[in-house]
Amino acid sequence: MSHFETDAIRIASSKSNHKEHSAPLYLSSSFTFDSAEEARQMFADEIEGNIYSRYANPNSSDLIQKVCAAEGTEDGIATASGMAAMFGSIASLLQQGDHILASRSLFGSTHQLLTRVFPKWGITSTYGDISDTANWEKLVKPNTKMLFIETPSNPGLEIIDLEWAGKFAAAHNLILVVDNCFATPYLQQPAKWGAHIVTHSATKYIDGQGRVLGGLILGKQELIKEVQFFTRHTGPSISPFNAWILAKSMETLAVRMDRHCGNALKVAEYFEGNKEIEFVKYPFLPSHPQFELAKKQMSQGGGIITLTVKGGIQRAQRFIDGLQMISVTANLGDSRSIITHPASTTHSKLSEEERANVGITDGLVRLSVGLEHYEDIIQDVERALDTSK
Repeated sequence: MSHFETDAIRIASSKSNHKEHSAPLYLSSSFTFDSAEEARQMFADEIEGNIYSRYANPNSSDLIQKVCAAEGTEDGIATASGMAAMFGSIASLLQQGDHILASRSLFGSTHQLLTRVFPKWGITSTYGDISDTANWEKLVKPNTKMLFIETPSNPGLEIIDLEWAGKFAAAHNLILVVDNCFATPYLQQPAKWGAHIVTHSATKYIDGQGRVLGGLILGKQELIKEVQFFTRHTGPSISPFNAWILAKSMETLAVRMDRHCGNALKVAEYFEGNKEIEFVKYPFLPSHPQFELAKKQMSQGGGIITLTVKGGIQRAQRFIDGLQMISVTANLGDSRSIITHPASTTHSKLSEEERANVGITDGLVRLSVGLEHYEDIIQDVERALDTSK
């Protein structure tokens, strides 16, 4: 069995007749058939082959093979964005009258899906607090069909016990869906703990340079067949170019994540020792409430830090405005360090009560630690803290 790094580089490089070393781009909307019978066989799923890029394309197939090998899943679908993956993973597998049990700490747009989009179709949801998983038994209803979680959570970095989640889902015959965006398949493989579906915003760490959008839905083949039917006929297909970029990016994921994690731990340790910081949260800091759990299911702590600067929202805004190198944008997982104020950006559509329920205070900031030298990141942070007093 090859190592992660080798598989990410060597698996599934499509080649044309020109013997190119790097996988070429297949910028074609459709593909031809050698005969009418071959076309019939492909449409009948009797033989494999490329029909139409809304269905599949050699570039998206390359990407899927790489990430399935990394996640330890049987099959998958690539989508046009991360939220297309979140939507597709639910809409393709549930129907009117079904119920979702979800962890309360979810990305803002996923929360909007559960509370504003799916209820229009008769699909309801209930949130459970991960600090009180013993109470989740009471939250399961006769029509509960899915358990949807993300770990570490965005932006609070709460860690959910994947072993517990896998056993809980099995006991109640639920489809377990895990958003693995923050950890990436390099640091954590939810399928090993019983996840049936694993989703990603590939826009983040898998791309890693803030270039393209993409999403992934990975999992058991019988479920992915349902996802394939849904995505083929609703059209959230990824472009061949974006799939090509993401497949190439998988080749450097391990190298990049090692640097992201190493930098993040050093920066988190700096924050923890700074008197201007009210609190800092990072999965591999011993002060994290779920430090031991994070070490159990993650190989490293990831590239995201959350913190609160003393002085409330005004001080937090002055701190952000005082940064000279770190970018202010709503993305994460970039080679460049990025800072975000979730309450006014990524989670601004949540009510004040909803934000409070998931620990998003007005003074909370999310730092996506990039690949710059960690001393330069700390220097930029230190300067901004001094000027924001």
